[in-house]
Amino acid sequence: MISLLNQSLWRTQLYIGGEWTDADSGHTFAVNNPATGAIIAQVANGGASETRRAIVAADIAQRKWKNAPAKTRSQLLRKWFDLVVENQEDLAQILTLEQGKPLAEARREIAYGASYIEWFAEEAKRIYGDVIAPPDNGKRILVLKQPVGVVAAITPWNFPNAMLARKLAPAVAAGCSIVVKPAAQTPLSALALAVLAERAGIPAGVINIVCGEDVAAIGSELTQHPALRKLSFTGSTAVGKKLLQQCAAGVKKVTMELGGNAPFIVFDDADMDAAVAGAMASKFRNSGQTCVCANRFYIQAAVYDEFVAKISRVMSEELIAGDGFVESTTLGPLISPVAVEKARGLVADAVARGAVRKEIGQFALAEGLAKEYFYPPTLLLDVPPDAALCNEELFAPVVALIKFTHEEEVVALANATEFGLAAYFYSQNSARIWRLAEQLEVGMVGVNEGIISNEMAPFGGIKQSGWGREGSAYGMEDYVNIKYLCIGSIS
Repeated sequence: MISLLNQSLWRTQLYIGGEWTDADSGHTFAVNNPATGAIIAQVANGGASETRRAIVAADIAQRKWKNAPAKTRSQLLRKWFDLVVENQEDLAQILTLEQGKPLAEARREIAYGASYIEWFAEEAKRIYGDVIAPPDNGKRILVLKQPVGVVAAITPWNFPNAMLARKLAPAVAAGCSIVVKPAAQTPLSALALAVLAERAGIPAGVINIVCGEDVAAIGSELTQHPALRKLSFTGSTAVGKKLLQQCAAGVKKVTMELGGNAPFIVFDDADMDAAVAGAMASKFRNSGQTCVCANRFYIQAAVYDEFVAKISRVMSEELIAGDGFVESTTLGPLISPVAVEKARGLVADAVARGAVRKEIGQFALAEGLAKEYFYPPTLLLDVPPDAALCNEELFAPVVALIKFTHEEEVVALANATEFGLAAYFYSQNSARIWRLAEQLEVGMVGVNEGIISNEMAPFGGIKQSGWGREGSAYGMEDYVNIKYLCIGSIS
């Protein structure tokens, strides 16, 4: 267990209408540390009834919150940001305990999540409308932007702090109340954020957190309750499709940040050291459990052997698996044994089709760790393009290398997927940079860069990776409605 400086951040109850409450049934569910398998908390196990209560509380709060001055919303968000920064170490420790990522990574996630609160604190004052030239002098045309209403959000386990902040901040900034269902594997980070939001002065009912294992019951309320006007979801494409179907009956506004299968392309004119550094940053963050991490590595034939040699050396030197609370650890566990089995299956499929597998890195796990949660850092050489991992999201520390010859060939391979979230490529050819950036069928492209996400940029994908954008000025658009006013009898 951990020792927090601010013990009030450790919460295991639901947060509904400004009150901390147990589940109606009195039942709880266990949260475990994936590094050791140990149970760390028993959290209130909410369901449909608690979700309905949270929606009612949010609806009541919405009636006042939508009229709060933009400057008031901005100031409260800024106070919340300051409290998150002040409590960064405690929040990071909670995150590592329930999610498993190395503590240094957890600290970076807290800072990353806080950046969205800071950004939207500023954007709250910049929700501008328009005055449009009228068809005749007797009319005036105005466009207003108003809060969409009560929002539902479902967040994933891989970034339990940042993904929540990325949804909460724009909703609150726009004047929307919100009901959140965090992942059952990582509810403690969400509840800790709610503690700080409450302390910052955000009014009761504006933010509500419902934790629970009955995903179907909670999800049904969040997609079908008439008081809810919008759903924001981050998770798999398969689940996203089900939620879209459920939202269709109520024609609810949706933001979907779904699965990815990012190609990482290295051309023969690339800075090879920079390409390897970018590959390491993109692939091994959170042990490969990110929607934008590189999934398929396409290396041009002329530099294939050089890339293999360099990334093998860096993986050997830098990847150390273990408990996230051990300072030397750079590679934590996967979220569950099921995730480990999925990785094994995808790697086995690639090997059966002709790929060569090499385990590279320091994978001597210490005594007391839950070995069934860990997957060794793996290099797959000469992966055939028809391997299953070329079409499925691979949430594991696996580098799958595919050799290519021509630019046209690799563009076709990169685009041959239902996903379209992110892509990366390395080249020093300015003409190629423009060509490829425009031809890749994704929502985000990293050009000579392995880390692309930040609060000032629009995060989101195309094709079956979803729609809508989070972060940046564009991220506010999903939380407002446009109202057109036609004012007559002017002349």
